[in-house]
Amino acid sequence: MQLPCEDCPIRYRAVCATCETPELTELEGSKYYRRYEAGQTVVLSGERMDFVASVVSGIASLTQTLEDGRTQMVGLLLPSDFLWRPGRDSSPYDVTAVSDLLLCCFRRRPFEGLLRSSPRIAARLLDMTLDDLDAARDWLLLLGRKSAREKIASFLTILARRDAMLRQAQTPGLVVLDLPLTREAMADYLGLTLETVSRQISALRREGVIALDGKRRVIVPDFNRLVAESGDDSDGGLPS
Repeated sequence: MQLPCEDCPIRYRAVCATCETPELTELEGSKYYRRYEAGQTVVLSGERMDFVASVVSGIASLTQTLEDGRTQMVGLLLPSDFLWRPGRDSSPYDVTAVSDLLLCCFRRRPFEGLLRSSPRIAARLLDMTLDDLDAARDWLLLLGRKSAREKIASFLTILARRDAMLRQAQTPGLVVLDLPLTREAMADYLGLTLETVSRQISALRREGVIALDGKRRVIVPDFNRLVAESGDDSDGGLPS
């Protein structure tokens, strides 16, 4: 497939968001797409990467493995997130498709050249990197200080805000989400047990904070109430 940049659903959220026509034309010359099925490996830790990529649709997990074989999910790549760190030839993580995944890929060497010659792309990548740093610090707070209930609510809040950003819409009340992770994967990502995740989701449903439609679809009748359950300030709302 070859999707024109103008029709790309992540056009104004991805690393190319600030590109102008000459830069987009140059990117088009090295652009290609890769599809992965849920569970398929994108790249292994230490493996050489000859491409960089933006997530167009789907979710990927970032996982690290200790010497004794224990693994820990350390991050998620959501639509518009960027897969690559400047200055590295290899991946520091195992990257795995959590759901069916579509990546917009660029050959790494031409992209590095464009990064050096285009201040707009370099500045955009810096902004995204700083956003990732802020998110990592927020996640340290979540893992270290928040209760199990707050962790579940925070995770749902993050997904709702990202979905609103991609749709460039604001939903003041009802929010409908399709969970990208199984409950087992959520437990791993949030540092909880499977039983705790199931118990807290059931409690939030019983108290009317969320409703469930099948195994993966979550309905949030009042987003501000969900934010309050996360332990965060409730004045941010959903971005427009």
